[in-house]
Amino acid sequence: ALICLFLFVNGIPAMKEIGIFKFLLGTMWKPGNNIYGILPMIMGSIYVTAGAILIGVPIGILTSVFMASYCPKKVYRFLKSAIDLLAGIPSVVYGFFGLMMLVPLIRDLFHKGNGSSILSASILLGIMILPTIIGVTESAIRAVPSNYYEGSLALGATKERSLFFVVLPAAKSGLIAGVVLGIGRAIGETMAVVMVAGNQARMPAGILRGVRTMTSNIVLEMGYAADLHREALIATGVVLFVFILIINFCVARLNKGESGHA
Repeated sequence: ALICLFLFVNGIPAMKEIGIFKFLLGTMWKPGNNIYGILPMIMGSIYVTAGAILIGVPIGILTSVFMASYCPKKVYRFLKSAIDLLAGIPSVVYGFFGLMMLVPLIRDLFHKGNGSSILSASILLGIMILPTIIGVTESAIRAVPSNYYEGSLALGATKERSLFFVVLPAAKSGLIAGVVLGIGRAIGETMAVVMVAGNQARMPAGILRGVRTMTSNIVLEMGYAADLHREALIATGVVLFVFILIINFCVARLNKGESGHA
């Protein structure tokens, strides 16, 4: 409640002073000229998060299925420890890995730009959200009663068909929860994105070009911002906060609709 109060009390007046539509739909961010448009940062956050979802969600769900149904016990112990370790690595270390490995790799592969791009940030975030998605999804798959799976096998379905067409749909609410937590992690990530995304405050112009996200914008400028500039950065935090609330609300409605339909 205190965090909400702080954000809205400090952020809403800035939006009113700048103009809500100018602030949300403006394509120029020039604090020196009192121009505060955060549409490039909103689009940057959406692009990078969407890329991370496209990379992280399929890998995360397939890894969960493997761990819950196929993985030998000896390998499982090692794999589970490795995934837990991934979750514990600080984001600045991920960022350093991205800067040293991913950025040069993408630069050499595509020969366009300097490698700091939407693609670099998406791949890195895709790796970072894996532990969250795998942990929640695996628990959801294991929570499905075994008679669902056994009944499907008894009706003549193959092991794969039983898993993907019976067990996974039964674990849908857990899968959605895992994906949403992953989205929350991706859209709120700062340090790793600052190090690999290029941080250019302009509209996204392709996956091999640099971009600035809302979180990056706040962390890069808050140290020296004052007056309206500082309030505009807090207002950016309000927009980010509302984004997360909307995502959570949509998922809650989706789950409610699923349970009502069932």
